[in-house]
Amino acid sequence: MNYFMQTAIDEGRHGMDHNHGGPFGAVIVKDGNIISKAHNDVLRTNDPTAHAEILAIRQASEVLDSFDLSECEIYATSEPCPMCLAAIFWARIRTVYFGSYKEEVATIGFDDSRFYELLKGNGDGSELNLVNVERDKCVELLERWERKPDKQMY
Repeated sequence: MNYFMQTAIDEGRHGMDHNHGGPFGAVIVKDGNIISKAHNDVLRTNDPTAHAEILAIRQASEVLDSFDLSECEIYATSEPCPMCLAAIFWARIRTVYFGSYKEEVATIGFDDSRFYELLKGNGDGSELNLVNVERDKCVELLERWERKPDKQMY
């Protein structure tokens, strides 16, 4: 058994057994060492973004004092959902090891297929109203950023 995946599984089991959230765990590794580990914490925190991967990324960024985790890899008990996958991209993690497939996760009630369909351009997004307001003022904010001499890109 892969030690890092076993650690992720143990995290997922702990969170599930303590009613913190679903059966999901994640571990971030750098140079063969565990930097962070987390489990789904949606129920305990009432935070819909408290997925194992997101929490592990937040912890690893704090430990490494960097938003750039490109030298890390992540182990997740399941194929990352679109939100977690986006966070993995933003963190610049290049390798994702995962256990169960998204189709298997869907069979127990965690079905992300509508998000995947929207990302593929196959959905209408009718459950979400996107309303543009105060565009000019928001564009001014973008322009101010563009002129900022000490900005740091991320």
